[in-house]
Amino acid sequence: MRVLNTFAAVRGETENTSVALVPTMGYLHDGHVSLVGVAREAADTVVMSLFVNPLQFNEPADLERYPRDLVRDSEIADVAGVDVLFAPSMSEMYPTPPRTLVRVAGVADGMEGARRPGHFEGVATVVAKLFAGIRPDVAVFGRKDAQQLAVVRRMSTDLSFPVEIVGASTVRSLDGLAVSSRNVFLSEPDRVAALGLSSGLFAAAEAAAEGERTAARLESVVASRVLAAGGEVEYVTLADAHEAEPIGTLDREAFLAVAARVGDVRLIDNVVLWPDGSSDTGVRLDEPSILRRS
Repeated sequence: MRVLNTFAAVRGETENTSVALVPTMGYLHDGHVSLVGVAREAADTVVMSLFVNPLQFNEPADLERYPRDLVRDSEIADVAGVDVLFAPSMSEMYPTPPRTLVRVAGVADGMEGARRPGHFEGVATVVAKLFAGIRPDVAVFGRKDAQQLAVVRRMSTDLSFPVEIVGASTVRSLDGLAVSSRNVFLSEPDRVAALGLSSGLFAAAEAAAEGERTAARLESVVASRVLAAGGEVEYVTLADAHEAEPIGTLDREAFLAVAARVGDVRLIDNVVLWPDGSSDTGVRLDEPSILRRS
């Protein structure tokens, strides 16, 4: 694996080959590793980017405490099969304070967008820069961030990036909790309480499989489980999978998303639902997560 720090170096390393990009902010976990596997099947060369993007943090404290460990991440990426790890400096990504920001209206406005002003502008801007600078053929994103996936897909379409956007299933720990870098901040009691999110989503998916199609009822199933476990619900929303706008009935591809606070940690999770009652609730690890072992 090559560790490179400039766009030009990555382009030089990957010319005359098909490229699949896995964008990350580092502190890699099993979800990132699974994306590498999907990317490997999609192209000849897998490039993983590792950059903690300040534009997508609306709380400075969150940016400051975001875990960083390049040595650890390099080792995980290498074992996972990454060919090129792109770890740019701030000056490479933003040579000057950016005056051009990418806003995806509508898709980015609700749920996370409403609670984290500027977050999706930061995501769309940095992803657009990665697409322009690396010029991948494919980019792989996790479905755990379902609204982000919708934002990136719409941005890529609207700006005519010649990139295929691939969504990969959420990876879950042995206990069902969606794997996230934020999980390292959970105390043991709070981790148990956090299982209310996945428990509620699984129960709602079962209800959909049994014929429930009303958004309010599916959302209520999730909210009640989160509250019973001790979490503080911010929102539970059934949304169109492509527009990320709330819908009242499960009559199209959708995702059921939840955001909640457990202790001092804010968590998000979702399941993808289809009107025939099928769902993508994620894939569960068969051993402890990298995050639990590191």
